[in-house]
Amino acid sequence: MSYSSVFVKLLTLQCLVILCVSQSFDFFYFVQQWPGSICDTKRSCCYPKAGKPAANFSIHGLWPNYNNRSWPSFCNRESLFDHSKLSDLSRMQTTWPSLICPSGNNSKFWKHEWDKHGTCSEFVLDQHQYFEETLNIKDRVDLLQILQNEGIQPDGRNYSIGSIEEALRRGIGFAPGIKCNKDASGNGQLHEIYLCVEKTGSKLIECPVLPRRNCAQHVEFPAF
Repeated sequence: MSYSSVFVKLLTLQCLVILCVSQSFDFFYFVQQWPGSICDTKRSCCYPKAGKPAANFSIHGLWPNYNNRSWPSFCNRESLFDHSKLSDLSRMQTTWPSLICPSGNNSKFWKHEWDKHGTCSEFVLDQHQYFEETLNIKDRVDLLQILQNEGIQPDGRNYSIGSIEEALRRGIGFAPGIKCNKDASGNGQLHEIYLCVEKTGSKLIECPVLPRRNCAQHVEFPAF
């Protein structure tokens, strides 16, 4: 075997090792967002061309993460997003809408989620599986109903962050991570809820680490 052949093989092996390392991760964050908190900001929002989404938590994404709070991203720029592979997942339009301006058909949002996060889980989930498993988790976890069962409503009132966390922990069986943003007047409001999922994307788990909370003791749950 020539020196050049050995060099090429070693280089190929090195590239494969680098790719695997870049795509390894410890768990997923499954993130849902409250549309009223996206729209009730100085930045405001735009509804997708399909119309105003339902007044319910919607999917932000399924994000590979490490146990040290860091995460991989954009792991394979050669793995192009293909909308046609999702033709049987029509419920994405209602459960995974984009509220970013200008309005669109949601595809740009999904492409971003695949490019940045999905490609880092590609060695366990292909593109269709990545989106389907995310939708399946959403189907099993009705955050709004869980909160409403505990008297926490999207009615513009303030609720203690502790009561929100405890209601979700009781309803789901696992402690959630919570992120807040600010409304147009600068008041804190419930924005995103993080749950953790094991690496195959199918089972909720207790979070190895929770995202750092950026919420005050009491936050608004705005109407939508």
